[in-house]
Amino acid sequence: MDYEKIKELSGANMDIDLVSDNVDWDQCACPWNLAENTKEHKCAVKDTSICKYFCGIKYLDSVLCSYPHKNNDVL
Repeated sequence: MDYEKIKELSGANMDIDLVSDNVDWDQCACPWNLAENTKEHKCAVKDTSICKYFCGIKYLDSVLCSYPHKNNDVL
């Protein structure tokens, strides 16, 4: 695993969505959304999809993200 290419994004919730507005905890922004100036990208959507940069969850509620490197290139 290439740990140097994986970021730890704090403040995820179990919908695994880093674009939530008005939450009561500190939450990192999705780096892919920041790069494209959008809020459309989500880490995972239940029963639908998982982002190509999503590398998992780390205790407590941190998303592991490999943006801009696809997860299969770093895991």
